[in-house]
Amino acid sequence: MGHEKPVEPFSDLHVEEGKVRAVLLHDPTVEGLDVAIYMDASGSMEEEYKYERPKRSFLEWLRGAPLKDPANQVEPQVQWMLEYLATKDRNGLLRVAYWAAGASGKDVEVVGELKGVDVQQYRFPGAKKPGGHTFMTPALKDYVRYLKEQVKHGARRGCAVIVTDGKLHDAEEVERFSAQVAKDIVAGRLPRMNFVLVGVGDGVDEEQLERIAHLEYPGVGHLWCHRIAEEIGQVAELVAVLVDENMTVAAGGTVYDDQGRVLKTYEGRLPAVLEFDVPEGAESFTLEVNGQRFTQPLPDEDHHEDEDHH
Repeated sequence: MGHEKPVEPFSDLHVEEGKVRAVLLHDPTVEGLDVAIYMDASGSMEEEYKYERPKRSFLEWLRGAPLKDPANQVEPQVQWMLEYLATKDRNGLLRVAYWAAGASGKDVEVVGELKGVDVQQYRFPGAKKPGGHTFMTPALKDYVRYLKEQVKHGARRGCAVIVTDGKLHDAEEVERFSAQVAKDIVAGRLPRMNFVLVGVGDGVDEEQLERIAHLEYPGVGHLWCHRIAEEIGQVAELVAVLVDENMTVAAGGTVYDDQGRVLKTYEGRLPAVLEFDVPEGAESFTLEVNGQRFTQPLPDEDHHEDEDHH
């Protein structure tokens, strides 16, 4: 599977065996949405939580610019996510917690219900007890419990943003638990929910994040999506996973392959989620909307695997 990197105006891209699902950047309003942020507290994240004073450039030094406040790599990322996500949340309060805390790496340390205003006053120095291992399943269980409780107070949809360096010790358990969550959503035992993995730091294991994000579940589709914090250009990319086919982005559009052949025509309404087939070997597709053209490169597929299936 090639690496899928959406370019603007796309915020999410999935390509499998010639089938494309492309989500257009859209800032959705979802009724009854309850959002939470979970920060990785495992030992491998220690560097990311260290407070260091950003160095002044030579020019800043010459000008006598004041020294910048010490900061860590996680804090500014969580501050702006919190500020934005609180505008999407039904009551403007987000459950914020550390996960992979404690000697076992299985503890969840809740910071509290935080507001999206005055985010600069919040400090995120890491958990009181950093974890010896990186177990994510306890964080998912914590969120599911929390969301069930919030349903009594008007929550109708959930989204948990999980900040990590992507070095998990329980990836298989995460997959098993995700499959159970998907079954419970389909059976009506849980409200619809999604998980967004946001990779931070220098050593992000993007492959592991991608593997989890690729999983599809019957009746639910993708439960997960992943982002790299440094690469997020538009805050709406954080909630791209909440965008659905019912949302309209523009009054129609056309999708072409890299040879200029029409792959799909949308008349009267361009939905936020585009689904179409691309011919084998196509290296990109182009969306034409309102006279503008946007070209999205396609990842290189590993065709050897496909041949074995036939």
